[in-house]
Amino acid sequence: MPMSETTPPTGIRGAVDLSSVGGSPAPATSAPTISHGVAGGPPTPAAVPAGLVVEVDAANVQQALTRTVKIPGVLVLWSSAHPQTRELVDTVTRVAASLEGRVLVLTADLTASPELLQAFQPLLVQAFGQASVPATFGLLQGQPVPLFPGIQPESEVRVVIDQLLQAAVQNGVTGRVELESLPGEDEQDALPPLHQAAYDAIEAGDLDGAAAAYQQALSENPKDGEAEVGLAQVRLMQRTQGIDVAAARARAAADPGDVEAATIVADLDVVGGHVEDAFTRLLDLVRASEGDARDRARTHLVGLFAVVGNHDERVRAGRTALMSALF
Repeated sequence: MPMSETTPPTGIRGAVDLSSVGGSPAPATSAPTISHGVAGGPPTPAAVPAGLVVEVDAANVQQALTRTVKIPGVLVLWSSAHPQTRELVDTVTRVAASLEGRVLVLTADLTASPELLQAFQPLLVQAFGQASVPATFGLLQGQPVPLFPGIQPESEVRVVIDQLLQAAVQNGVTGRVELESLPGEDEQDALPPLHQAAYDAIEAGDLDGAAAAYQQALSENPKDGEAEVGLAQVRLMQRTQGIDVAAARARAAADPGDVEAATIVADLDVVGGHVEDAFTRLLDLVRASEGDARDRARTHLVGLFAVVGNHDERVRAGRTALMSALF
């Protein structure tokens, strides 16, 4: 599948070409080394809906990559010669299973498939400096982008995948995996109608419709936390549509006290996954300004807290820093 026809997603860097994957059978090559990374405890078995995970081999790799043009994907490279590397597959799968089809998991056993081993070795070296497994890549619009090498704890994997999904939404990659229900699941697991309407509107590119659906959900239930986060994310998407990124950053650099420029760049940073940069920019502005400018910076920062979500440790740290800056 040629990769030159798509543009690397906003905020994700290091895309490399996988057009050689899935070609004619390749000669065997040396096995990748093992990189343990940050090891956690034994993985907890999780119920995995059918359709969430695709075991990739030379025969189906092109078809699997094509699916990520519309559905965000996470590719995990591992080796059955090093069974402990399978732990990362289980961790990523658990995180993906909690996201209700928002991300497709692709796994490739490089020991079992010499063709994939030959194809992925240059990718691993380019991304991480060495051909070691396990390793994890994001896939957006068919483009692979490095996420992290080695085994990582579930909390870190969740943060990285959340950032990948933010970039996916910004680039219009909002498809979902059609999951089969697990035994015992019933209609209670379906999305509330207004939430489903918002997702459908986002997939159709109708951000105004998505915002209206979330607003209606909040009017019916002001304590609907998922609708509150969804509305904040849609509004971020609306604010950043059509922004000239280079011009926005140049304006903010020319005048660090320009609140409007700072908030635009902070939005772009969050969309690109640079959450700490966005928070730091606005916190510095709160500390350095007063009156209306300070209040606007504070209000915008609080809005970005809602976009990222209160469960995120960076938001907790940001709230503490904001209180310190204000008082």
